[in-house]
Amino acid sequence: MKFMMSVNAGSSSLKYQLIEMPEANAIAKGQVERIGLKDSEFELEDNKGNEVTKTLDIKDHAQAVELLFKHLLEANVIDNFDEITGVGHRVVAGGEIYSNSVLIDEEVVRVIHDDLGKFAPLHNPAQAVVMKSFLKRLPNVPQVAVFDTAFHSTMPEVNYLYSLPYEYYEEYGARRYGFHGTSHKYVSRRTSEILGKPMDELKIITAHLGNGASLTAVENGKVVDTSLGFTPLVGVTMGTRTGDIDVSLVAYLMEEMDLSMDEMMNILNNKS
Repeated sequence: MKFMMSVNAGSSSLKYQLIEMPEANAIAKGQVERIGLKDSEFELEDNKGNEVTKTLDIKDHAQAVELLFKHLLEANVIDNFDEITGVGHRVVAGGEIYSNSVLIDEEVVRVIHDDLGKFAPLHNPAQAVVMKSFLKRLPNVPQVAVFDTAFHSTMPEVNYLYSLPYEYYEEYGARRYGFHGTSHKYVSRRTSEILGKPMDELKIITAHLGNGASLTAVENGKVVDTSLGFTPLVGVTMGTRTGDIDVSLVAYLMEEMDLSMDEMMNILNNKS
């Protein structure tokens, strides 16, 4: 049998699906939570209802990947690694370097970690570690990086530039990038199918609604604006993120409560 894997690594998590091709049937899925923390949780479930759950300490994403491959074999989900013919990795930030999906090699992993890590410090480095581990385990299998930001790369300058000194964009990449692009792309394409109209004849507002949330304007199949910005913090109110907020209020609260930048960012991202 031939399978594709989809992989989504978070700052302390790893989610995955194993998909039978060409039927596109998910035969197994699962996740690893609390990576790098005490009592990490490993879960694997196949399409027959069989489950593997473990609670143990998993020190990093590389160990999580090894645990995943170990249990795919032990649970008889696959007979050997040769059955996996392709892997797709979700990556948060592609910046201005990657405006489309790319085949992964050592240089792509380096760029995602070193050059783009600053744009998504909680996610990109972890995703690079997972890619490196997959390349080690499946060296001859084509692997693709799919970027959250790529779909938004068609935004016009008037919408992606902030009203800041222009040199901040030139020197530091300070601009709106947009995120949840894989979701917005799928929803817009699916809308086109359901309406029975080609993308180049449609003006669509797409909504990604979950713990993270965003809105995107898609005209003739291309993104013209989106609610998320330099990071996924702004826009509409989300599960634990503030969304749009007056930056002067941030400075005021930091001074009144004697908060560090890390403490304030934790409130904005995780406690709101």
